Amino acid sequence: MTFPFDIAAVFLPLLGAAFAGLFCRRIGDRAAQTLTSVCVLAAACISLYLFNDVALHGHVSSRILGDWIQSGALHAAWGIKIDTLSAVMLALVNVISAVVHLYSIAYMRRDKGVPRFMAYLSLFTFFMLMLVVSDNLAQMFFGWEGVGLSSYLLINFWYEKNSANNAAIKAFLVNRVGDAGFILGIFGCFKLFGAINFSDMFAAVPDLAATQWMFFGHSFPALTVVCLLLFVGAMGKSAQLGLHTWLPDAMEGPTPVSALIHAATMVTAGVFMLARLSPLFDYAPMALNVVAVVGALTCIFAAAIGLTQFDIKRVIAYSTMSQLGYMFFAAGVSAYSAAIFHLVTHAFFKSLLFLGAGSVIHALSGEQDMRKMGGLVSKLPVTCAMMWIGSLALAGVGVDGVFGFAGFYSKDLILDSALAHGGVGTFAYVLGVIAAFMTAFYSWRLLLMTFHGQPRSDSPVHREERGLLAPLVPLALGAIFAGWYAKDWFSGAGRDAFWNGAIFVLQGHDPIAAAQHIAGIYKALPSLVAFSGIALAYVFYVAMPSLPAIMATAFGGLYTLIVRKFYFDELYDAVFVRPAQRLGAFLWKTGDEAIIDGCGPNGIAALSLRLARNVSKLESGSLSHYAFVMILGVAGFMTWFLARG
Repeated sequence: MTFPFDIAAVFLPLLGAAFAGLFCRRIGDRAAQTLTSVCVLAAACISLYLFNDVALHGHVSSRILGDWIQSGALHAAWGIKIDTLSAVMLALVNVISAVVHLYSIAYMRRDKGVPRFMAYLSLFTFFMLMLVVSDNLAQMFFGWEGVGLSSYLLINFWYEKNSANNAAIKAFLVNRVGDAGFILGIFGCFKLFGAINFSDMFAAVPDLAATQWMFFGHSFPALTVVCLLLFVGAMGKSAQLGLHTWLPDAMEGPTPVSALIHAATMVTAGVFMLARLSPLFDYAPMALNVVAVVGALTCIFAAAIGLTQFDIKRVIAYSTMSQLGYMFFAAGVSAYSAAIFHLVTHAFFKSLLFLGAGSVIHALSGEQDMRKMGGLVSKLPVTCAMMWIGSLALAGVGVDGVFGFAGFYSKDLILDSALAHGGVGTFAYVLGVIAAFMTAFYSWRLLLMTFHGQPRSDSPVHREERGLLAPLVPLALGAIFAGWYAKDWFSGAGRDAFWNGAIFVLQGHDPIAAAQHIAGIYKALPSLVAFSGIALAYVFYVAMPSLPAIMATAFGGLYTLIVRKFYFDELYDAVFVRPAQRLGAFLWKTGDEAIIDGCGPNGIAALSLRLARNVSKLESGSLSHYAFVMILGVAGFMTWFLARG
């Protein structure tokens, strides 16, 4: 009997989460850390084996574990579908999660809730794995909601803090908005295709692509409507412009949570969805244009905010949002392979940056404000080196035809593909190049303010811990070599054989192939702006450190607008939060307490009490009172009889 590697790769993290969560008081901290880490490490090793077998040798597998939903024509089963796309995500999620688990052993060892934390990490990993191996929309939605639930638990892990409570609720509610779109998209798929299984839907797309739906007397292209609804779900999970406000606040969770959520897992679920549903989206060009525009705007919007933040984790969080924008506009121009390529490279360098930031925060006893750092290179040399590697990869530093860090290959491929696509792709290319300049600037702003110059605080700096540094090594290797090693799979001559049909692009619409023919100046431009951004950051924060304050004063209005994150939080608070609170208070005080309770159980109870108190007053104990009442009663009866004749 063949060993079920696919089942083990998905369910081992769940096994670790169950034991750590259910038996935490019996097994203790060390056993919980060991058990969950071993399970995820084993799953990571199995996932790498599956990647080699499926992606590199073409042995696609699909397994049905059992029926789940059977209602009329609707049928959904528990399945594990592993093609190249699933194999890439399976390996990436498990590898990054394993590194985060190992890092958490040292980072969280003094926390009082270690088993609970490790159980949440493993549970999060399981739900993400269930999402990426699903073979139908219902199972994908199960994993989708599971990572949402787990992220709520992880962001709110330190639930004693009001800020963590608020951040977790905010993440949960904003994602519910996106999830509502996802649910409607699933309903729309069933109405249009009569199925929610990927194979059935994809087979029916060419024949149903021109279908129109009538709504309020107007005709709409059905496939475009369905894709836009599904995209709303992707916007929420991947923090695209409009549904992005939860992402920076999610930094309230422990730093390993930030690395896991913002690197290879939850926030990339939307990108994975677009790639998985590429046979739908490629037949809906209007929906793809919307994806490209939203992604491009998100890219530059988040990069601009990242220029002005001082919390080290928030800078990296806005960087995540910006890089997700690159992935989305890549998918919007049908460069799905480029989007997944950047997803992979981003996972390495972004988790490296988050965990490196965690090492800094740990050494500074929880300090996250870069204005209170500086001069840490001598005290945290290994962490500084790791952050340099991550920043070089994030900025996309490299020389075409020679060598580049991981982000160089994937980001350039996205920009080249967008330009080759033309139309809305040109718009995305321009914004992407500007965002690349901003990315390089704020990356070096972070490095220079944190590690270089003079110390700006007298607080003691603890020494680096090997338990925090060792997990950074594989991430650093990925940030250096992943792009160079994997470029042929995602953009070279071996691309078609590698994907083996897991990603669909209409014939003649392949921007990655067209990107090979764009002019050399456009290929060189992203690298030029990256080096320019690094140089300008050096001028601002080393050569002329007074310049930032001068520029902030000179552009006071614009600077305030960006610092306040374009007032999205204030706008949502005024339009949605406060009216909802006022409505809730009105329904509570007027509807529930005054009407329902007042006229219902509380009102009847109060009336009974008042009546009982008044009747009890008749029991005075005086014979004259009783005689008087008896006379009144007799008089009343006589009057009644006489009145009736």
